Amino acid sequence: MIERIVNKEQELAIIIRHSFRKDGIEFFTPGAYSQQIGYMNRPAGYVISPHVHNPVAREVQYTKEVLLIKSGRLRVDFYSEEQEYLESAILETGDVIMLAYGGHGFEMLEPTEIIEVKQGPYAGDQDKTRFEPVDANALRMRGSN
Repeated sequence: MIERIVNKEQELAIIIRHSFRKDGIEFFTPGAYSQQIGYMNRPAGYVISPHVHNPVAREVQYTKEVLLIKSGRLRVDFYSEEQEYLESAILETGDVIMLAYGGHGFEMLEPTEIIEVKQGPYAGDQDKTRFEPVDANALRMRGSN
């Protein structure tokens, strides 16, 4: 299953649930994103031709992150660019999330291992603006009414 977190027509995140299955290949991101995320399901014996990637100048203005939840369970809180809390979702072992725009914060609900992939080089304190998290009493869980 694929979930897209959208605020005012801007895609903030893409969640690829561990249960997602499809034959072939599918990319979930638009070609203009500075980081791409896709899924492949190929049979035994399928060959991907050897290749190299050519040098191509690219401009990256916003860091995009991909997180693979290796084990555990966490809550991700989504915020607008203006740091306004929007909603939350639970991620579990095997889920993958791409954080594209807006803000986000996390709370580990049990011991959790995460693999993170993002563009570099890391810009230190210039790379992010930290702000106060949503109050626990104001949480709105995605998919619940």
